[in-house]
Amino acid sequence: MSFPDLSGELTARMPDLRGRLVPNFDLSSITWFRVGGPAQLLFTPADEADLAYFLSRTPADLPVTVIGLCSNLLVRDGGIPGIVIRLGRGFSHIKAEPGHRLRVGTAVPDVKVARAAADAGIAGLAFYRGIPGSIGGALRMNGGAHGTETKDVLVEARAVDRQGNIHVLSLADMGYSYRHCSVPSDWIFTEATYQGRPGDSAEILKQMDEVAQYREENQPTRERTGGSTFKNPPGHSAWKLIDAAGCRGMRIGGAKVSEMHCNFLINEGEATAEDIERLGETVRARVKANSDVTLQWEIVRLGLPLDGRPTGEALVS
Repeated sequence: MSFPDLSGELTARMPDLRGRLVPNFDLSSITWFRVGGPAQLLFTPADEADLAYFLSRTPADLPVTVIGLCSNLLVRDGGIPGIVIRLGRGFSHIKAEPGHRLRVGTAVPDVKVARAAADAGIAGLAFYRGIPGSIGGALRMNGGAHGTETKDVLVEARAVDRQGNIHVLSLADMGYSYRHCSVPSDWIFTEATYQGRPGDSAEILKQMDEVAQYREENQPTRERTGGSTFKNPPGHSAWKLIDAAGCRGMRIGGAKVSEMHCNFLINEGEATAEDIERLGETVRARVKANSDVTLQWEIVRLGLPLDGRPTGEALVS
C-alpha cells in the first residue's frame, strides 16, 4: 500500500529546510525483522537546529513518529501514517570530555559508545556492547544489560519538543524506571552526556568481549529478530515463563519463537508483521493461562495493520 505524498506541502512551508524528505519509504528495508509497511514521509534532519525548524513548522495535527536503528521495533504491515523521523549523520558525534565524561549524539549505535569509552579509558559503559540499538532508544527505554541501565550512567540529555523548543534534561528529569522514561513521548532526544570512571582500555575491551560472547552464545544474534520481546515481570524472567508455557520453538506463519532464547521472536524469511505480532500475543495468552502472569511487550509496535486486520490481543481472541 502507499500513502498520499506530503512532501510538496511541507517543503512549501519550510523553505530553509536542509534535511531530506522521502515519501512512502519502505521501512521493511531497515527494520531488523525485515517486515512492515511504508512510512508516509521519512524525514532525516541535517542537525538539531534543522530538526527544531522542521517541528516548529509541522502542522500540529500531523502525526510524528521517531525511529532509530529499528532493532527493537515491529512496524505493522500497513505502515506508519504521517511523519517518521530518523536521525542520521548530524547526530552521530562522539566526544570524550574532562572528568571521564562522554558526550554523544543519539543516532550513535550503543556499541560505538562502548568502544569510544574504552578508547578513552572511561569505565562504566561497556554494558552498551550488549544492546543492539542506538542511544536515542536507550534514552527512551532506559536501555540496560548485564546489571547496568542507562539511568546509572546518564548525566543529562538534550531533546526537541513538538513545537521546536530545545530542552536540557537532568537525570532526575528523565523519570526513569525499568525500561521506562517519563519524558513526553513526542520529545525527540538529540544528545546524551554520560559519566564514567577511570578505567584501563584493555580491561574495558575485555569486558566488552565477554558481553559479546555471552550474546553470541545465548541469543539468536544471526537471525532476523527484534531483540527481547517482553519485559521481565517483577520477580520473574520472561523467558522462563515462556518456556514453562510450552512456547519454545512455536511457529505461526513465517514467525517462530527462538529455541536458543525463547524471549526472542524470529522471522524465518517469509513472516509478515501480523505473523510476528500474532505469535507474540499467543505467547502472552499461554503464559497468562499457565502462570497467571501478564507479559508486557518490550518490542515497540508501530503503525497500522492492513485494511480490516486486527492487532494486539484481538489477534488471538
